[in-house]
Amino acid sequence: MLNIQRVTVIKMRSSCLLLAAIACLAWSVPLSAAERPQRSKAVAASAPPVVAQAAAQVPPPAILSIIPAQAEPGERVMIFGSAFGDSVSAFLGSVEIPSRVIDGRQLEFIIPSLKPGLYALYLRRGDGVTGRTYNFTVLPLRPVLDELSPDRVSSCAQGRERDITALGRNFSEGSLLLFDGAVIRSRFISPEAIGFTLPQVAGGLHQVMVRNSPENTSVAVGVTIETKPEISQVTVGRENVNSYELIIEGKNFQQNSSLYVDGQRIGGRGGAEASARDRLVFVDCTRLIYQRYPYSPVNKDFRIQVLNPGGEASQIVNVTAP
Repeated sequence: MLNIQRVTVIKMRSSCLLLAAIACLAWSVPLSAAERPQRSKAVAASAPPVVAQAAAQVPPPAILSIIPAQAEPGERVMIFGSAFGDSVSAFLGSVEIPSRVIDGRQLEFIIPSLKPGLYALYLRRGDGVTGRTYNFTVLPLRPVLDELSPDRVSSCAQGRERDITALGRNFSEGSLLLFDGAVIRSRFISPEAIGFTLPQVAGGLHQVMVRNSPENTSVAVGVTIETKPEISQVTVGRENVNSYELIIEGKNFQQNSSLYVDGQRIGGRGGAEASARDRLVFVDCTRLIYQRYPYSPVNKDFRIQVLNPGGEASQIVNVTAP
C-alpha cells in the first residue's frame, strides 16, 4: 500500500515539472503574425496624409477647346475645360503667361510678343499640377495699312513730289510694298511707316498693300493719280504788235490738250483754230501758252477751259484781256 502511494506522488511531481517546462518554452518562442497584438495591425493600416488624398482626388487641368487655335501677338485666346482651380497659368513653350479664370471652366490670356512658330501650349495650376500639352501656332504680326500720305498725286508730279508714305503699324525691315499687286522698291522708316516713290503709270485709282509674309498681307488702300487738268492762274505774257501771249498755269496738262475759248476749240488733235494764226503751245504739264491775235486792242471778257485727250476738262476761268 505504501509503495502505491509513493508511485502516485512521483507521477504528480513529474506532471508538474512537465507543465512548468512547457510554459517556459512557450514564453521563449517568438509570436507568429497571427498571434501579434492587434494594435500593430492598426498602425500599419493607418490612413495616408490629407494632402496626399487631396492630390489624388483632384485631376490635372484639362483642355476641351482652344479658340482660336492660332493667333498673333496681342490677340486674346480663350480656353474651355475643367479643373482649372482658382489660379492657373498658361505656358507657350517656356514662357509663362498669366491667365484669368472664369467660373473654373474657362480662362483667357493675351499672346505676348513672341517670334512666329509652333509652340507647346499647356496649363499649370497653382498647386503645381500640369495638364496635357497641345500645339499652338503664333502667327507673324499682320501689317495694318491705315492711310497713304499723300493719297492723291498729280500725273505730272516729278522727283520728290512723287514720294508717298504708307502709314500703319506692324511693319518691319522685311516688309514688302505692293503696288497693284506687284512688289516695288520701298524704304523702311519705322514700324509705323514705309516710304516709296509713285511709279510712272496711267492715271486713275491704284492699290497699295504691305506684306509681311505670303499669308500675311494688309488690306489695300487706294492712291489716285490725278489726270484732270486744273487752271491755277492766267496771266498776260509777252506782247507783240498784233498779238500777245496768254500764259495758262496749272497742272495735269498734256501734250495734246486743247483750249476752249468761248466754246471754240484751239489746239490738240482735230482742234479748229479761232483764226489762221491763234495757236496753243504745250510747255509742260504745268504750263500752256495761248498765242492770241485779237481783232481789237480793247479789253473784253471771255472764258477759257482746258480739255485733255481723255475727255477730262478743267474748270472754266473768266479772263479779261484784248
